Amino acid sequence: MAVSGVNGSSGTSTTSGSSSSSSSTIAGNFDQFLLLLTTQLKNQSPLDPLDTNQFTEQLVQFAGVEQQLKTNDTLSSLLSLSAAGTATNAVGFIGSTITADGATTRLTNGAAAWKVNASAAGTATVTIKDSKGSVVQTMTRSLTAGDQTLSWDGSTSTGATAPDGEYTITIDGRTVAGDAITAKMQISGLVDGVDFTSSIPVLKIGGISVPIDKVKSVVRGE
Repeated sequence: MAVSGVNGSSGTSTTSGSSSSSSSTIAGNFDQFLLLLTTQLKNQSPLDPLDTNQFTEQLVQFAGVEQQLKTNDTLSSLLSLSAAGTATNAVGFIGSTITADGATTRLTNGAAAWKVNASAAGTATVTIKDSKGSVVQTMTRSLTAGDQTLSWDGSTSTGATAPDGEYTITIDGRTVAGDAITAKMQISGLVDGVDFTSSIPVLKIGGISVPIDKVKSVVRGE
């Protein structure tokens, strides 16, 4: 199994360090601000005293900025915890068989299958392409309304056997009346890795990538 793109502790420490540095800087400036105000109060002219309202307004504004930065730090911590929880949940998929939206599945030992949901019964032209986009097989299959499984034994249009790998299908179906059939395809396979390089964890089924939000069902491995 493989897990890639996981943010290491060094990245977290950098973010945490930056946040701590910002807080320390603001706290230091705040103390300096109070020292300046105190000094100003001590040395103000009795004939021209500091405007109390202005003093209070400045103090409230500065305190508000400090509070906002602390709130941002708290939100960053919550987001980090949420991301860590999502990563942990994604790793839990490894070793499980999932079903997800998608038209690409893997041919292994002369066997590949797609789950298809057809809007109506009819006849369909099924085109199978390899990972390079080249057509390797075109078949005519009957469709029933609802869920069904479309299997392929790996045979190509030339009578050869396609090598193991990822293959994608397209379905062009028509009813007896000639109306178009809408076919939704799903794939199924064993999760053997997780990729964290994007904002949403991506489950890996061999070379096939499945965003975790596309998963429809999960069956735990024994």
